[in-house]
Amino acid sequence: MRITEQLLAVTDAYCAATGLSTSRVSTLIFNDGKRLDAIREGKDLYTSRFEHAMQWFSDRWPDDGKSWPLGVPRPAPTPAQSAHQPEAAQ
Repeated sequence: MRITEQLLAVTDAYCAATGLSTSRVSTLIFNDGKRLDAIREGKDLYTSRFEHAMQWFSDRWPDDGKSWPLGVPRPAPTPAQSAHQPEAAQ
């Protein structure tokens, strides 16, 4: 699975678990509401942006029984973020 596919699988699972839109999550991660859609349409991203996004998801993953997508390595949550709640839907 390519890293863009991993990122999009995690994005889709996170959005389904939290009720947030892809554009809202994209804004929270990249400060660009269109970035995740651009990646879905074939645009590239830097490795550092991928790593940042995956860490963002791992630090905020809901603890409501929704599982991280199979086949996608999950970074260890940052200790200070382990109690962080998902962003409020807007």
